[in-house]
Amino acid sequence: MFAPQVVGHIDPACLVREYDGTKREDVTVSDRDLLAQHFETHRRRLRGIALRMLGSSYEADDAVQESWVRLSRVEADSVDNLGGWLTTVVARVCLDMLRARGTKREVSADESPDPVASATPEDEALLADSVGLALLVVLDTLEPAERLAFVLHDMFSVPFDEIAPIVGRTPVAARQLASRARRRIQSERAFPDTSAETQHEVVAAFLAASRDGDFAALLRVLDPDVVVRADAVAVAMATSRVSAGAPELRDEVRGADAVARVFAGRARAARLSLVDGLVGATFSVGGRPRVVFDFSVRGGRVMSIELLADPETIETMDVHPLPD
Repeated sequence: MFAPQVVGHIDPACLVREYDGTKREDVTVSDRDLLAQHFETHRRRLRGIALRMLGSSYEADDAVQESWVRLSRVEADSVDNLGGWLTTVVARVCLDMLRARGTKREVSADESPDPVASATPEDEALLADSVGLALLVVLDTLEPAERLAFVLHDMFSVPFDEIAPIVGRTPVAARQLASRARRRIQSERAFPDTSAETQHEVVAAFLAASRDGDFAALLRVLDPDVVVRADAVAVAMATSRVSAGAPELRDEVRGADAVARVFAGRARAARLSLVDGLVGATFSVGGRPRVVFDFSVRGGRVMSIELLADPETIETMDVHPLPD
């Protein structure tokens, strides 16, 4: 296992607090070992983010190492959520590396790195299993901020309000970055099984099962690890309409069973629509969308749904109804 090297001073008192906010009464290992243990619990996720951001195993390892170096230099008691903090740090490191890569390309295109060629066989297998090397090639054509927004949100379920400060944008603008990336990827057919036709079929099946209250059909169209995220306006609207005893919509719902329970017998007024160029759904009043359902589909199943009802957010989106 790669052994991180501690750089800088660590306050021993800071290391008594676990990253989940609890207190450990007796610390029997050294301060360095304790910090390293905490870091190692996040290493796989950090490297996964860096590998998808950079497409190079060597650069990914460098980004993860840099995140360790930065962790060793901060006051640990100022970090309330270690996982979130490290995700932000490795994302910023990757963003800087992508921007520097772009600058080098402007100087000499011949010297720019080939992300696929620099991946090890193990990394190629990992990428092919999760997203495919074809997608990696398309990702390399995106602007750095677009790539970061897409990778963090669509692949690692990081909410846009956490992505926004990394790219120096508002959450709405960060969402648009991911949407643009998604459209580019769709146009390049990086996901053969998420063609427009497949997306249409899956979303239509979801809406039909939801309207009919067909719990089993909902489970068939949902990925086991599906996640639904709703903005505050959408949650408030759903809460005001929910019937007694029915599951309430929360800002985040995870898992096929929980999501199916929330949507079974609902979404009756939702209609198929194009949302930023991809098939989604909308609930409209007087011809104006009040709630937008933004679907992410992979492998013929719904991976995630964003429910957006904030008028300012909807104004930034390209939404067009589709015929029933």
